[in-house]
Amino acid sequence: MDKNKAKSLLSDVRNYLDITWEDEAGDEKLIGIIQRGSAYLQRYASRQLPFDEGTHERSLLLDYCRYARSGALDEFAKNYQTDLLTFRNDEAVRDVNDGKE
Repeated sequence: MDKNKAKSLLSDVRNYLDITWEDEAGDEKLIGIIQRGSAYLQRYASRQLPFDEGTHERSLLLDYCRYARSGALDEFAKNYQTDLLTFRNDEAVRDVNDGKE
């Protein structure tokens, strides 16, 4: 995910994390977290993930950001194992239906 796309998600991530104060350095850190989270989730899909409102990938990205910001990223994969597996399976089914498999 490029920086502009990450910036477009920044206000939603800030809202999800209950960040109501202005902090430019914190925002830059969050943009990096968004980009890393996007890359992490992108490994589960063979298509470019849009992270649109209401999608499973967006929900996972928001939770990834929450864990990363809390310094508990090592717990994310363990706590979201079922969600990540479901996401991977959904993507595999999408690929089969789209004729990519």
